Amino acid sequence: MKNLPVGISTLSKLLENNMVYVDKTEIAYKLIHKAGAYFLSRPRRFGKSLFLDTLKEIFEGNKDLFKGLFIYNNWDWDKKYPVIKIDFAGGFVRNRDELDVILKEKFNAIKKYHNISIESETVSGIFSETIGSLASKYSSKVVILIDEYDKPLLDNIENPEMAMEIRDGLKSFYSVIKEQDTNIQFVFLTGVSKFSKVNIFSGINNLEDITLNKDYATICGYTQNDLEVYFKEHLEGVDRELLKNWYNGYNFLGNVHTSAVYNPFDILLFISNNRSYRNYWFETGTPTFLIKLFQKNNYFLPDLNDIEVGEEILSSFDIDNIEPTALLFQSGYLTIKEVTTVMGRLKFKLQFPNFEVKTSFNEYLINGYTFYTTQKMKLEESIYNSLQSGSFDTLEKTITRIFAGIPYRNFTKNKMYEYEGYYASVLYAFFSAINCDVIPEDITNHGQADMTIKLGNTICVMEIKTTTNFEPNSQNLALKQIQDMDYAKKYLGITNTTIYELGLVFDMDKRNLVQFDWNVRGN
Repeated sequence: MKNLPVGISTLSKLLENNMVYVDKTEIAYKLIHKAGAYFLSRPRRFGKSLFLDTLKEIFEGNKDLFKGLFIYNNWDWDKKYPVIKIDFAGGFVRNRDELDVILKEKFNAIKKYHNISIESETVSGIFSETIGSLASKYSSKVVILIDEYDKPLLDNIENPEMAMEIRDGLKSFYSVIKEQDTNIQFVFLTGVSKFSKVNIFSGINNLEDITLNKDYATICGYTQNDLEVYFKEHLEGVDRELLKNWYNGYNFLGNVHTSAVYNPFDILLFISNNRSYRNYWFETGTPTFLIKLFQKNNYFLPDLNDIEVGEEILSSFDIDNIEPTALLFQSGYLTIKEVTTVMGRLKFKLQFPNFEVKTSFNEYLINGYTFYTTQKMKLEESIYNSLQSGSFDTLEKTITRIFAGIPYRNFTKNKMYEYEGYYASVLYAFFSAINCDVIPEDITNHGQADMTIKLGNTICVMEIKTTTNFEPNSQNLALKQIQDMDYAKKYLGITNTTIYELGLVFDMDKRNLVQFDWNVRGN
């Protein structure tokens, strides 16, 4: 049984130590058999660095590494190219000066390795001279590989002024690629996010974006077939459907049945940790900036379910005008569920890729919207048990506890509690975190309920209202609306289910639930 390449992104180290390598060289060949310049966006920990290192080894002509792989008999190994490989994955760039220092250090290492002389002192000048010197020394065009091109920007995304300064530095750096086009054979940039071409890619506007190209849908990540071929022994006896539910589901416009991929990091950690199901990928980084962005924009969390967007929103965003949906998709918290064509334009329906991301992300939303860190597990268990057993008196008490426990001082810099959608957003995060099927704005032929919750054999049709002058013993207008509009009718007749109508009223001055009434519908 081969060893697992946990944390290994160097091809030679992986192959020399008898580690599992999922052969991506056929896809690599399709990409590199002719000159070109490409950009690929994939979430973190998705295998981008290993693929980039694979390209480096191919271009440098290290044929012996590839015995038994597709590329071995399909590449002209007599033709070798000098490679400039820049990796931004390590370290943290805090300002423009640090960016320049890091780049100069990387080029100094390249200069020493190839024994070339560089006289320029500016970063762009050093880059340009390095390309020219390598092309002259080896009588060959140069290959440029840049890993995590956007990390210096993402490191500073909460500081727009500094991010823009770093952006300008990167823009100047990348513009060299266009200037040196005659000396370049191939360019490949990877990253998590795609920033607007106007701001950073204007210097290399000839890049072809293959992020949503169906031919490269599985360029990173493991397909189901990959698991059955390369990890068969490691996964013997594992429930494949449960594994899919936890870690599969990422789709980048390939065939949804054959091209959906697993995050490699999850699979490797799952196997190496005695096949224990945990939130391995999510725990490697937390979406702090996203939560702050949601809070700032009063983002309505139920909108996370089945978002529909046009192609332009998935292609790029600007530092000074970040679209949350674009960032959610590019960073891996949402993926493509369905693609349709409307008026000749593509429309994407997005969703959480799998159980790990859905539950973990909503756990983090609970932290951001309620500031709970230690009690939320008990609260989630109480909600889960209440829904399963139909104990709505307990559910009412739990919801009241949730909002009563949110410290008032946490609202001094924002007034989220004055936003009607805040209360629905908190409930959505809790319901989603316990893996309920949540249907926001559930449409019927009479209108739409605010939210429908499905858990096991329980269906709850919910209406949420807010007030600032609540009068005790008043009629529950939320429940009355459900009944008057008969929102629950669409679920009648479903066998082995119990249907409930829940009316919740929140007082924004008290910042809590003040009225909760429910009714069970006959089925």
